Amino acid sequence: MTNREIMDLTERYVASTYRRFPVAFVRGRGARLWDADGREYLDFVSGLAVCNLGHCHPAVVDAIREQAATLIHTSNLYHIAPQAELARLLCENSFADRVFFCNSGAEANEAAIKLARKYFSSRGENRFQIISMERSFHGRTMAAMAATGQEKIREGFEPLLERFVYVPFNDVAAVREAICGETAAVLVEPIQGEGGVNLPEPGYLKELRALCDEAGILLILDEVQVGLGRTGTLFAYENYDVKPDIMTLAKALAGGVAIGAMLATAEVAEAFSPGSHASTFGGNFLATAAGIAALRTTVEDGVLDNCRSVGSYLVERLNGLKGKYPFVKEVRGRGLIVGMDLAIPGAEIVNRCFEKGLLINCTGETVLRFLPPLIITEADVDEMVTLLDGVLAGC
Repeated sequence: MTNREIMDLTERYVASTYRRFPVAFVRGRGARLWDADGREYLDFVSGLAVCNLGHCHPAVVDAIREQAATLIHTSNLYHIAPQAELARLLCENSFADRVFFCNSGAEANEAAIKLARKYFSSRGENRFQIISMERSFHGRTMAAMAATGQEKIREGFEPLLERFVYVPFNDVAAVREAICGETAAVLVEPIQGEGGVNLPEPGYLKELRALCDEAGILLILDEVQVGLGRTGTLFAYENYDVKPDIMTLAKALAGGVAIGAMLATAEVAEAFSPGSHASTFGGNFLATAAGIAALRTTVEDGVLDNCRSVGSYLVERLNGLKGKYPFVKEVRGRGLIVGMDLAIPGAEIVNRCFEKGLLINCTGETVLRFLPPLIITEADVDEMVTLLDGVLAGC
């Protein structure tokens, strides 16, 4: 089918919950995509930080192919070997002792919220309030949406699940003021992705950790977008010398296959007993086999080193454009999550880049967001900057 034919089918039969670009991709390899009409694109979105190893990484493809030919599903009524192995790898490479598997970041955050409440309930404490940050994004299910500090996400779905309180990002004093006798946890993204690539100020996360310890509440880190190598370390919290009580992952965990995970310390995880929470497809054979391949590749094949070095190069090249165009206010990021903050709207810039065969993203209306695969090269960055430069020249 052609782009047009696929678009017509989508418009006729698929719910209109996305403003899609006029293209249908049918093939991918590394940092490149090809549409149904054969046109090539340079991808600096990576499926919204999902395809960290690029499209169709051979290790992930081989794992999926082998597992699909062996066994796809039995349910969590039975033990699942690749699930157990992926859980082991996650725990051995993180703060955590236990993993709960699900199918998305929103589901992982739902599980984290439930676990925080259950932890205090099991101790006989009436703590259920969650403090989250303004401009945060935690998902679109009811609890994850209620935790999201963006009114536009929550609008039209009231009444929301109680009780969530929103405070400014990078403001420890505001968190302290919001804590009360019903507070169970602070939920925060180490770097706000959807909110505009907002980085924590020095010491912010460490101060949050200390405050949670002082108040006897839990610290939950949402690493759905920034975990699994995106910041140059396997988990973003490693950059800031803190450890959470609970952490959520999804997106890049299985190299493109749908998966989510909630990680926790043994003490906190014990609040979940059989029947407390569940997911039919969570931790299934196919997703966890892909996850093992993706995680091992990320840790063992120099992916993190490449993320750090090419990420620095990307920031350097984008700062070169900042010096050239006065409407570029700031370039900020860590590893290969980078934002270019503009004094003008960014949507049309994204559209014009798309027309030139370059995929980038705009968040927060004025922040161009760059989320290339972690295997991206400096040559790819040079190509991207040349294309972007040509678009910015017309602004």
